[in-house]
Amino acid sequence: MRPSTTTVPAVVPAALRLLAALAVVAAVVGQWVRSIESPVYQFANFFGYFTIQSNLIAAVAFVVGAVFLLRRRAAPEWSVVLRGAAATYMVTTGIVYNVLLTNVALDNSFNVQWSNDVLHKWIPLFALLDWVLVGDRGRIAWRRLGVFLVYPLVWLVVVLLRGQSFVPYPFLDVERLGAGGVAVWCLVIAVVIAGLSAVVIGLSRVRVLGVDHEAARRGAQRSGS
Repeated sequence: MRPSTTTVPAVVPAALRLLAALAVVAAVVGQWVRSIESPVYQFANFFGYFTIQSNLIAAVAFVVGAVFLLRRRAAPEWSVVLRGAAATYMVTTGIVYNVLLTNVALDNSFNVQWSNDVLHKWIPLFALLDWVLVGDRGRIAWRRLGVFLVYPLVWLVVVLLRGQSFVPYPFLDVERLGAGGVAVWCLVIAVVIAGLSAVVIGLSRVRVLGVDHEAARRGAQRSGS
């Protein structure tokens, strides 16, 4: 007999996801307002960073997931894939920043520290915990792994095509590292993202906390009686 799964009211993870999405928006706006003051600010460059884009993708995934929870509906496959991909991108953001870019980011006088922490530390951690713990998702088929890789590959191609006009991260600086050096870093990060994607898909088969959709309904009935 399989052990019973601990459940939480659907409103709890839904509320946390909405708060996380709001935190992303606040952090992006906070950094954006500060970055506009820079003499080298460009709209396309600010929103061209993987950090900004991945956090916005995560915010959308959080809201979508919260909506299905609050509507007491099972999450459709596309939303589960979106949430899984967002978790992958956020964990990638957290790892790359905290391992490779911490000192580089702190040298930027236009950096907003609280925003930086939200986007590079707290939201990646939340996305990971939300994916691992909250079981309002079905299994993601292994064939979907390729879907997870589409966005990072498109982002990388666009950045490389822009050349030296936009070098968002030191490991993509062709002038400093040479084409071979950048190629090696791209390969390493591609392997990391593919590995994380596989882990996330594997974790979709693990159920730590179930979601009690009926708890919100019972609460509403009691308040209306």
